[in-house]
Amino acid sequence: MVDFRRWITALAVLTLFAGLAAAQVVGSQAPLSCSTNITATPQLRAEGYTETTGDITIQCTGGPNTPVGNTIPAVNITIFLNTQVTSRLLGSSGQSEALLLIDDPGNPFLPAATGASLQFGPLATQMLCSSYSSGCTEYVSSVPSGGVPTGCTAGTAGCVIPAGTAINVATNTPQGTTASANGYNVFQGVVSGNSVTWFGVPVLAPGTSGISRTFRFTNIRVNASALSGGSAAGATPVIASIAVSNTALLPITNPTPTVGFVQPGLSTSVGGPAPAALQQCQSGTLVAIAALTFKENFGTAFKTRVVPTGTAANSGQGTGGPQNVPGGVYNSESNFIQTSVGGNGATAGLADWGTRLKATFNNVPAGVRLFVSLNNVANAALGVATVPSPVGGTDTTDPYAEAVTSETAAENAGAGAFPVAATFSTSTTAPGGSGGIVVTELAVSGGTATAVWEVVNTNPSKSESLTFGVYATYVANVSQNSPPAGTATVNMSFAPTPPVFTAAQGSVASSGNVPRFIQDPNAAKSILTVNICRTILLYPFITNQAGFDTGIAIANTSTDPFGTGPQAGACQLNWYSGTTSPAATSSGSIASGTVYTTLASVTVPNFQGYMIAICQFQYAHGFAFISDLGARNLAMGYLALVVPDPAGNGGRGANPLSSGANGTGEILAQ
Repeated sequence: MVDFRRWITALAVLTLFAGLAAAQVVGSQAPLSCSTNITATPQLRAEGYTETTGDITIQCTGGPNTPVGNTIPAVNITIFLNTQVTSRLLGSSGQSEALLLIDDPGNPFLPAATGASLQFGPLATQMLCSSYSSGCTEYVSSVPSGGVPTGCTAGTAGCVIPAGTAINVATNTPQGTTASANGYNVFQGVVSGNSVTWFGVPVLAPGTSGISRTFRFTNIRVNASALSGGSAAGATPVIASIAVSNTALLPITNPTPTVGFVQPGLSTSVGGPAPAALQQCQSGTLVAIAALTFKENFGTAFKTRVVPTGTAANSGQGTGGPQNVPGGVYNSESNFIQTSVGGNGATAGLADWGTRLKATFNNVPAGVRLFVSLNNVANAALGVATVPSPVGGTDTTDPYAEAVTSETAAENAGAGAFPVAATFSTSTTAPGGSGGIVVTELAVSGGTATAVWEVVNTNPSKSESLTFGVYATYVANVSQNSPPAGTATVNMSFAPTPPVFTAAQGSVASSGNVPRFIQDPNAAKSILTVNICRTILLYPFITNQAGFDTGIAIANTSTDPFGTGPQAGACQLNWYSGTTSPAATSSGSIASGTVYTTLASVTVPNFQGYMIAICQFQYAHGFAFISDLGARNLAMGYLALVVPDPAGNGGRGANPLSSGANGTGEILAQ
């Protein structure tokens, strides 16, 4: 993550200029003029249901001087989006975490009060209007000419009172010409479909007081997946349309700003040995089978839960720190955090976790145990990989992710607490770099298993990749057909991925998590295949021409006095005689302890060439007997060659060992 001190410095400069703008003298009275601006127009992940748009600000100058003591006129403000609004609901009536802030209150980078608590504009305390459905009545008061708000130093940004005039301010009770109480400056929006509405928003025109008034709309989340089709420019804009119940009170000159651009945030790939070929007859322990790589398509697709508060590991998994400054660009899953606005077990603006990455394994053959690396590995060569250091959230070198217990496992209370996968039932070490790679076992149920990692360190200024190792352990038991033949696949996505999406789903407990994403829209990728252990027999010469015939025998010797488990299966006989080879034939199932026999004249009349038999069991042996008719003059016999199975890791190369990588159990040559 970008260095925390640089982030604080940049935000201080931003808010200092905001304070200067708030104190700008605009001259003689002019008509009220309001224009929109976007603090920053972010890239939104096309996979996301709850993507945070850029803050919308409406800045107003001029307008009439409202007499002190009068009630401030109010309007309803609705923002319509070209997709569903998914800001988290904090109550049963649509009240949400989407907030309206007036004059960017609560700026800790401007001078703090030293006496009484009365402050105004960016210096004001954030005060919530709890009547979200109707607003709160406010009144006009002022700070008199030449005065300085309590706690300010004359000449400081946000504290200047222009000579010869007074600043009109909003208060929550009727005041005289010297205000003594802050007004409400935080309003809660009500979500409905594609819109969010703030009711009863007081509009106090700046008048000739020499200031501008700012209305900031923040924490607006949208369903970006509905706009994931893209455009000619490669991204789809998210467009807001601002409607005001009384445009005379709040006229807006450009009410349709673009608040984000939607494009795919994630690319995935499977590398390493995948798809790995496992032989049913050969046991394996922590065999490296795949390297799963998640690559962000732009620098802010991976985010920590909050802006890291320091260099300690997992400092980006806390509950917010200084993330309550209006206008901050945080590049985290959380946005503007307002702790006094809560409900349904959540806090406005606070995400439930950082970006999570999920691998869903399907069709895992019974008897195969799956393991994944607890953290991302340094490369895809899983046999020699090293693990990056578990650096803190502000490191700028290595992206880092940790396995978590589930895609919706809650963060533990406090910064640094984390639901790491150490709580899984088994963890061990796979072959790898210095000391090996720490792995954890996945629970496989019905052929399905899920692994989830959370991003705990990332640099928003560059696109990064995270690679995780996948390993398999299994015990061969051919007589019980274990593990059975089959191909396992994986889907890779952001997480969590709720099975059914409902906009702004109520509480955290009812799957209204932030963030959440669509399931992987791509075809599943193969990661391993369990192959039946076969025997491949080569008959170098077979003829049924010039008065000769060939007898062919295949013995299934898996029944023996050594306790070998009996096996049965068919042999596919593949005939080769140049450009006119006959079609392959089948022996039918050959039971253990029996011998299959046939004649070339019966199976492939008038054939001369060679034959390769692929038998779906171990310990097959073959014999051929060639003679003239009746074996009266010429006859010979030979044993078929046992060929290494090309499906095994050893290929078809010569292997004199009695048990090779192909797992046939016998590699013989005659």
